[in-house]
Amino acid sequence: MNRDRMLIGLGVALVVAFLASRYVYVQLREAQTAARVGKPMKLTPVVVAARPLKMGQPLGADDLKLVEWPEGKQPTGTFSRREDCLGRALIVPVAENEAILEQRLASREAGSGLAVVIPLGMRAVSVGVDDVVAVAGFVTPGTLVDVMVTGTGPAGPVTRTLLEHIRVLAVGQQLQADSSGKPQTAPVVTLLVTPEEAQRLTLAAAEGRIRLALRNTVDIANANLPPSQGAALFQGAAPLQVARKVAPKAGRRAPPPPPYTVQVIQGDKVETQTFPR
Repeated sequence: MNRDRMLIGLGVALVVAFLASRYVYVQLREAQTAARVGKPMKLTPVVVAARPLKMGQPLGADDLKLVEWPEGKQPTGTFSRREDCLGRALIVPVAENEAILEQRLASREAGSGLAVVIPLGMRAVSVGVDDVVAVAGFVTPGTLVDVMVTGTGPAGPVTRTLLEHIRVLAVGQQLQADSSGKPQTAPVVTLLVTPEEAQRLTLAAAEGRIRLALRNTVDIANANLPPSQGAALFQGAAPLQVARKVAPKAGRRAPPPPPYTVQVIQGDKVETQTFPR
């Protein structure tokens, strides 16, 4: 339930960012139109990002700038003084020239870094990984993974899916994926989980071997797979049946018709000649 609220919150944040950008565009167009027709328009200063800013980053003086905005048309939650934003950390990434809004900043007491992006009621747990566990570096911040654990059960080796559609908060100390989509490698991956999931994940890391399975970020359906037993895997269990498309076989050609046969008699000689149809 907490994860659903977290996913909804992230979706709402993206929608708000889009609407804010659209709002900026519309207001600037109105200001330009008013300037062309000579209509006077009152302006007010608004704090915007001076460059692209990362999630969890505390704001400094060089990160911010003031722009003139039509008075009464600025988005709700804007600031008119840079001093009101300094030292506060962003809970979402912000694009260059995007307005800094109150709802996108953590409180001054929250600090900066990873702690400010953890939703209330959730926990961040780090697990040790290598290139195999981290799916060759393609497990990056923001992706979704399933957590599988392999250990020894009463009937021998067993692998089960411990957690499903878990969001990756950070890879090493990076809170954002590489903008070019390059793989990111680090000795640890930090996952966003509930307190109960944090306990299960910690126990699994201590008692077994962890493996992450990368999944589509819009695929939130639970697979609910039963555990895979080593005895069934190595003692002749029926293989998994996977539906595959088989190309239709080409139809066989009909045999050619038999040739014409003609007997040619020349004197006392009789010859048989054939001609194709």
